[in-house]
Amino acid sequence: MEFSNSQKIKQEAYRLGFSFVGISKAKRLDEDATRLEEWLKSNGNAKMAYMENHFEKRVDPRKLVEGSKSVISLLYNYHTKERRQDETSPKIAKYAYGEDYHFVVKEKLTLLHQFILNEIGEVEGRSFVDSAPVLDRAWARESGLGWIGKNSMLINKQKGSDFFIAEMILDINLEADSPIKDYCGSCTKCIDACPTDAILPKRQIDSNKCISYLTIELKDELIPKEFEGKLENWAFGCDICQDVCPWNRFGEQNKEEKFQPKLDLLQMTKQDWEILDQEKFNNIFRKSAVKRTKYAGLKRNLEFLKKS
Repeated sequence: MEFSNSQKIKQEAYRLGFSFVGISKAKRLDEDATRLEEWLKSNGNAKMAYMENHFEKRVDPRKLVEGSKSVISLLYNYHTKERRQDETSPKIAKYAYGEDYHFVVKEKLTLLHQFILNEIGEVEGRSFVDSAPVLDRAWARESGLGWIGKNSMLINKQKGSDFFIAEMILDINLEADSPIKDYCGSCTKCIDACPTDAILPKRQIDSNKCISYLTIELKDELIPKEFEGKLENWAFGCDICQDVCPWNRFGEQNKEEKFQPKLDLLQMTKQDWEILDQEKFNNIFRKSAVKRTKYAGLKRNLEFLKKS
């Protein structure tokens, strides 16, 4: 039996290294739009003003990509067992151990789009990986790749939540998948473990209190004094709510060569971090997502940790 277009796309995506692929019909996400509006009104986005932009495009891909009919959601694994050798040294989120995911995953999406053009024909559309006003977790949920956990992360029943989420929004009709049920149950481990009480009801985060926000998105000269002693040694991002999630016990070591951490990074001692200079920052974090904070931002975070 000849493969359908949906099957062809999924098979090629898996060949390119994506772990899970799902498809949903392009439509307005009305319930998510309501939740997003409430979150913005409550200042849940803190100083991330860009979250208020392009509201309709954010909740309706047909406004973002003209003529779109299908949304393909793809998960790319970054789970790793690797850890820093000095347990007293500052921590960075696992997703930033290797090369910047924006470029690695985008390259895979470009190859997948080329495959679609070659195998299916002239298909118009756009691909995104955390690079446009798209509700990526909601679309992954709609396509059956998981559910939105209490920590607001997409959780996959087979392999947990250590995934980058990407989308292809295309102007062809594809066979859609169905959402799955929520498997969080009565578990509150993520809520209980968050040292800053950033996890809100309705599967949302108060960014004003989130360690990832404070160490990456917040561009102020100083981190608010109220968080002294609460960052638990996180210098860039935070994995606490994912590390305690029972579903992440199923996570498997990623096989992406470009996501493997440099030995120099894992071997950094607490003292190495304290004397980190611009040159070493450039060498260790070349092509890394950590460069998003710039050297000055990372030093601000490190200085704040020293006060704790």
